[in-house]
Amino acid sequence: MASENIISAKGGPFGCVVVRNGEIIARAANSVTSSNDPTAHAEVNAIRLACKFLNAFQLSDCEIYTSCEPCPMCLGALYWARPKAIYFGASKTDAADSGFDDSFIYNQLELSSAERSIPQIQLLNEEATVPFKEWKTLLNKIEY
Repeated sequence: MASENIISAKGGPFGCVVVRNGEIIARAANSVTSSNDPTAHAEVNAIRLACKFLNAFQLSDCEIYTSCEPCPMCLGALYWARPKAIYFGASKTDAADSGFDDSFIYNQLELSSAERSIPQIQLLNEEATVPFKEWKTLLNKIEY
């Protein structure tokens, strides 16, 4: 899939499948450039398709097979999806050697909000916490 994606020019050299009980339930490639969506990585696309197929927001009984070690965004998305396991081919070092270097993001995560290259400034904390207080008291919420 990763190689086919290069030929089709739909995105970068990344592919991902989601497997449940030995059956592929979703497959996707990177479509960042063709969709003009910086979040359209293969893993995120595959998670979305698998969740839609299962009509669920978690993949707890699934396994992820991806052509490359997940980037920080995809790793976060995969943890939210809660699969049983993640298997990958190429390493993040292999990706970096080809121009897909996420070390900048990994380094940014180690910094405080104030030290990051994109400023993060907290505003309206009191107002912003109201929905969380409402959520805590909601009786019929779906936890995730």
